[in-house]
Amino acid sequence: MPRPNQPWPIRLTHWANVPLLVIMAGSGLQILAAYPMLGPRGALYHWYPFNDNVPPSWLSIGSWLAGARHWHFAFAWLFVVNGLVYWTYLLIAREWHRRFFLPWRDTRNAVQTIAYYTRIRKTPPPQDLYNGLQRLAYTTASLLALVVVVSGVAIYKPVQLHALTVPFGGYDGARAVHLVALALLTLFTVGHVAMVLFHPRSLADMITGGKPHG
Repeated sequence: MPRPNQPWPIRLTHWANVPLLVIMAGSGLQILAAYPMLGPRGALYHWYPFNDNVPPSWLSIGSWLAGARHWHFAFAWLFVVNGLVYWTYLLIAREWHRRFFLPWRDTRNAVQTIAYYTRIRKTPPPQDLYNGLQRLAYTTASLLALVVVVSGVAIYKPVQLHALTVPFGGYDGARAVHLVALALLTLFTVGHVAMVLFHPRSLADMITGGKPHG
């Protein structure tokens, strides 16, 4: 059956991520403010330039540590449910094949797209729903979201789920990975907005669904 470029389950989960990520980021910064240093006590990570710098209050949500934790975990579980709905639909509808990066299919197109954006190439490479660079960006963002969730669970229950902290190098490593992954997701958002400016049809499709295909 023909369906729009952006079916309603994808549009719904996409737009739901906006308030979920904003609230989780703000409450996460409020939690960070309780101890704004990374690394074990007495052995801080020297690569982290913001040790002992409290995040600005206007970026924070929750007012205090316990309140921020309530906000953070409540919306984190909603984020997980939203992601499960998204991935379940992708698998059932086989939309993942059109949307995510497959190296043997998309590497050449991604390189050509970079060349086009940097004015090395004069004409844009062919694309269907997305070009190779967009697929690479969306796939990376999905993996970052998974890292955020797993590292967040490791921080939440570091004793009960000690085995989950081991791949991150322990509790402090999981905390650092959690913060870095959030920063990378923020950079992705900036890049995502820039790509939408290059492809305004993508924004229109994400609101209306776009033209049917198939």
